[in-house]
Amino acid sequence: MKYTNNYKPTLSDESILQVIIQERESVGYYNLVHQDTTQFKEYANGVQQKSIVVIGIGGSTLGTYAIYKYLKHSKILKKRLFFLETTDPIDIESKLDGIDLDDTLFIVISKSGTTVETISIFKYIHSLIKINANNCVVITEFDSKLNSYAKVNGMKTFEIPKDVGGRFSVFSAVGLVPLAIVGIDIDALLKGAKEVYSSFFSQGKDYKNIMRKARFFVESKNSFNINVVFSYSSRLEGFNKWYVQLWGESLGKIDINASRQGLTPVGLIGPIDQHSFLQLIVEGKRDKTVTIIKVNDFANDLKIPAVELEGLEELNYLNNREFSSLINMQADATVEAINNLDDIPCDVITIDDVSESAIASLMYEYELLTSVCGQFLSINTYNQPGVESGKIILKNKLKG
Repeated sequence: MKYTNNYKPTLSDESILQVIIQERESVGYYNLVHQDTTQFKEYANGVQQKSIVVIGIGGSTLGTYAIYKYLKHSKILKKRLFFLETTDPIDIESKLDGIDLDDTLFIVISKSGTTVETISIFKYIHSLIKINANNCVVITEFDSKLNSYAKVNGMKTFEIPKDVGGRFSVFSAVGLVPLAIVGIDIDALLKGAKEVYSSFFSQGKDYKNIMRKARFFVESKNSFNINVVFSYSSRLEGFNKWYVQLWGESLGKIDINASRQGLTPVGLIGPIDQHSFLQLIVEGKRDKTVTIIKVNDFANDLKIPAVELEGLEELNYLNNREFSSLINMQADATVEAINNLDDIPCDVITIDDVSESAIASLMYEYELLTSVCGQFLSINTYNQPGVESGKIILKNKLKG
């Protein structure tokens, strides 16, 4: 992975590193890179169904979807993965319409075990097909009501550790079980994440990049409080969604001084959003940082054919150019245009290729970046009290 930036922060980071090192003892996501994946792979090898449906929402699905979306068109996967997340009835029916329920394994994921959206959809599935130990597996905390349900019904269960928050859980059973089942190399995923872990905690290049970026974001938060991720590959659409939850739910908090903090995430896809949001970035208010994410090797040689179009001969310079080359040149042109203005903070992340290791490295780097920003902001990165009040109101409305 290559990385360039034009940030100029001034804050010290030595004390932050020590806090992060201490945090490893109580925040479980850091150490997921060291886990033994044997139980996940053994279970995955025994799954016979061709369709895998994950029932969950937020942290229970977004990370898994990000990895699956990035890899599925470059891998020969033996099974298909679907996600039922929303209580929108049209979405539920349209997704189920294309699935053979008799040849489906349902993976129900809820850290608390009582997530309204998840249980509501699960109830609906129950009305369509007999759910039992042969077609359902549960991923939840060991003491949740959902875990009790699974045990009573003899269903296979995997545990979400208490110290791993939902939005940081992609490298736990939450992500590794469904991804292993469809044929993605979960050991390669953890290898990519572990490389970033090792580089960060040994104060290598990833440590320097993450600290520099986090310090700048926090130091400049009153001027540049919107952080735009501009991903130049449609494969990264899932990553963008995952990033928005990770960043927004982790960093929008009240700090130890009772001051409201927050950095606002925006996820864009290039070159599509060059024709919309880029105008706002270039000529709009200077309140945004921009991170351009590129893919160095798309492993795809699709070319623009040398087709002669009468009246459009001046565009013949496109002939025989690979689409992957074109999209990366579009990214480079956007970066150059932004840097030429000299007043928009911008950095560039170049992913090596379309592989498990590459996407895992990117995601683990963003998890670390989120944690470091949280420490600089003096907030609790891992709770979400702002979400809980709405859940309570909803439950009271439903019970009333």
